[in-house]
Amino acid sequence: MKPSRASQVSGLRSILSNTNPFSLSILSGILLSLPFFDGRLWIFAWFGFAPLFFALRGKSKGRAFLLSYFTGVIFWAGTIYWLIHVTLLGQVLLILFLSLYFGFFGLFVFASRQAPGAIRLFFIPSLWVFLEYLRAHLFSGFGWALLGYSQYLNLPLIQIADIFGAYGVSFLVMMVNVAFWELIIISSIKVSKCQSAKYQASSIRRNFSFLFPFFCLLFSLVYGFYKLYRTPKHELRTTLKISVIQGNIPQELKWDRGSQGLILDRYAQLSQKAALEKPDLIIWPEAASPGLIGVTKDDWLLEHIFALPKETGIPLLLGSVVRENKNYFNSALLIDRQGKIAERYDKLHLVPFGEYVPLKELFPFLETIVPIGDFTSGDSYTLFSLSPSALPPLSGPAGAGVKFGVLICFEDTVPELSRNFVKKGADFLVNITNDGWFKETKAPHQHLAASVFRAVENRVPLVRAANTGVSCFIDACGRIKAKVTGNGKDIFVPGTKTETIFLEHML
Repeated sequence: MKPSRASQVSGLRSILSNTNPFSLSILSGILLSLPFFDGRLWIFAWFGFAPLFFALRGKSKGRAFLLSYFTGVIFWAGTIYWLIHVTLLGQVLLILFLSLYFGFFGLFVFASRQAPGAIRLFFIPSLWVFLEYLRAHLFSGFGWALLGYSQYLNLPLIQIADIFGAYGVSFLVMMVNVAFWELIIISSIKVSKCQSAKYQASSIRRNFSFLFPFFCLLFSLVYGFYKLYRTPKHELRTTLKISVIQGNIPQELKWDRGSQGLILDRYAQLSQKAALEKPDLIIWPEAASPGLIGVTKDDWLLEHIFALPKETGIPLLLGSVVRENKNYFNSALLIDRQGKIAERYDKLHLVPFGEYVPLKELFPFLETIVPIGDFTSGDSYTLFSLSPSALPPLSGPAGAGVKFGVLICFEDTVPELSRNFVKKGADFLVNITNDGWFKETKAPHQHLAASVFRAVENRVPLVRAANTGVSCFIDACGRIKAKVTGNGKDIFVPGTKTETIFLEHML
């Protein structure tokens, strides 16, 4: 005789309850890291916390912290394993630090143990989102691998990000995790024959309250399908053809003076190939220039770079390190068709231990953790403009020209930056990055997830040009429309891709 669903649920609860708590912690860490190893495994995020929740039942405060911290260690070790290619010591310290957020989360779950299930249903997700926000902003922030980012390929679900942001998706995923956990407990209790009628009635009410997360999920999917398949008003759309260049320059060659000619030749050849498709803009990645702008001895190199837009008649956006006096900036430069710098943006949000060493005056030894330079941050949200003279005739409200904002490297993990660029009038966003530090790992695809959310949140297209990938075009609904590929891969291959993006002025 086939066991009933209630019996199956009771059996699942029995298995989880009798499993070693540390084994459950490991299981949660693995389940939660799977979507960040392969975005197609997004389903595991919806119940990945359940083993940890079971492990925390009946535990002391200290035990709850330790078990949750251990889950964090497993999760972060499996998610940012690629950091070992930059710094082993820095990776270990970062994993141990980031796992503290899991530990404190476990304490909050412990504190809510006596609260009604319906209260925990909102309390626990709210605390998780608060901790994610804190992590993304404290000490310059590390907004990597948010729970919501696990869903970047689940397009219908993430459309709510234009209302609630990535944190809203994190909240929903966590709320379903809590509901899943609570429903297993309730269902397993209901099969017992020694329940009182009063307790049965209470369980029914609790069951009803736990339908709310699934109602929210249904609403999100309906809203998502509407956004994905609505028909735009074509008369309010502007088209723009853009080419992205993926140079695939090995990290060990990027600043080798003997390799400058090789680097420049590769970008020049790829750009001339892209120019045959007559794009309105060509984009090179972060720090693509093998020389420093502002250094006299590299003028010959810069002349060759600036000559490309003159030869092709197409504006060029490129990343370069710029030196002014003793300050170095990670910058984006727009070179117009006359071969002159039309505009420059200096990166606003620098990466700690990547572009500067925090607290180095107090702790000089920190400078030995990672081999980096020390950059100065920019001070303004610079918008780049493509004038009508550089474009074919435009339709709709954008007839006066198109404006865009540039996010350099990990700036696409900071939602406020993208939002401010769009508020100031950006019609689309560009992310130029390197990502060559991390070898052929999942780091570039984890980075891509953040860009998908920035496009959806602001309802603007986002174009990515990465040195080693992923270079691609993302529409306003988060669809990855086209990528630079080669040999069946989208990272660590040179190439170019040209695509038409649509700027919708109806949103």
